[in-house]
Amino acid sequence: MSFSVNKTIAQINERIRKGKAVVLNAEEMTEAVKRMGKEKAAREVDVVTTGTFSPMCSSGMLFNTGQPGPQTIKTAKVWLNNVPAYAGIAAVDAYLGATEPSEDDPLNKVYPGQFKYGGGHVIEDLLAGRSINLKAQAYGTDCYPSKLQERVVSLADLPYAQLLNPRNCYQNYNAAINTTKRIIYTYMGPLKPNMQNVNYATAGKLSPLLNDPLFRTIGLGTKIFLGGGVGWVLGAGTQHVAKPQRTERGLPLSAAGTLMLKGDMKGMNSRYIRGLSFLGYGCTIAVGVAIPIPILNEEIAWFTGVDDSDILMPVKDYGRDYPNCDFKTIQHLNFADLKSGEVEIMGNKVPSVPLTSYAMSLECANTLKSWIEKGDFLLTEAQEAIPAG
Repeated sequence: MSFSVNKTIAQINERIRKGKAVVLNAEEMTEAVKRMGKEKAAREVDVVTTGTFSPMCSSGMLFNTGQPGPQTIKTAKVWLNNVPAYAGIAAVDAYLGATEPSEDDPLNKVYPGQFKYGGGHVIEDLLAGRSINLKAQAYGTDCYPSKLQERVVSLADLPYAQLLNPRNCYQNYNAAINTTKRIIYTYMGPLKPNMQNVNYATAGKLSPLLNDPLFRTIGLGTKIFLGGGVGWVLGAGTQHVAKPQRTERGLPLSAAGTLMLKGDMKGMNSRYIRGLSFLGYGCTIAVGVAIPIPILNEEIAWFTGVDDSDILMPVKDYGRDYPNCDFKTIQHLNFADLKSGEVEIMGNKVPSVPLTSYAMSLECANTLKSWIEKGDFLLTEAQEAIPAG
């Protein structure tokens, strides 16, 4: 496919270095494409910054506890503030999942199966500069004789701490309802009986993968904003769907692409990483992500001109269908209508409730925009494409 506008990332980076790059956030780009058309927008705009701040359960911290002595240890079990981490890696490496609950959670003692503190909260505490309790057990060997270590640590005490998220930034997702006669508690939040609310989670026209629906620019090695610091795309995330049904604009009609992300926690900010607890479901984490999209040609300009009214989200019944692995779609809802606060589902007026913070999503996009405009952030070439059908 040939385009009348063809730019390279190297050319755009040179404009960034000289302070001449035109950078818009995705909200601004939507209006620009409407106003001037995709070809002129492609000529005039160099970078579009996208953003999202939303619960992302499939997240966690890969870390190394160090060897403070007096004897070395090969950790078999590790706890951070009594939240178990997986230690079956090597010596003092471990992984803490965001949804792992504390073993002595006070809420669970009163209401079994409910938790208020978990891995996501530990990660937020570390980023906020708070100290936590680290406990490690081992079976002891000649080279690693210690069997128990307990100490108080901060993020600065960990030699290595990376946010390593297996599945973030869903490309579209479900709008969740409940048609049963009782309230149910889900990762989409509490769903009232008889379809009294519909909960949804995406940043709409700001959302990274809805601005690059066919992964023309986002791939392995894409440099991004992650949790207030610099991060990287490692490739497709778990549960990535490469060939969903799409609209004429390339937008998926169901949950589709996902990203695996990583970033050094020591450069992050707790404002953009928040531990969460969902009533009746458990612990999770909200993650702020912003991804730059280089406007290489008019096709990419057209994609980044996506508006909320272009996005159709599938409605699924979490009360009857979802728990039985019957993932049928009842209907599709326009994202602009969802944002209005009320939609019509099967002839009923239903209040709509976002789980994604649009204001924080925009803040993430604007923060990345400012980095690029100041010349502090250059774009990278994807080293491997992510499958998109």
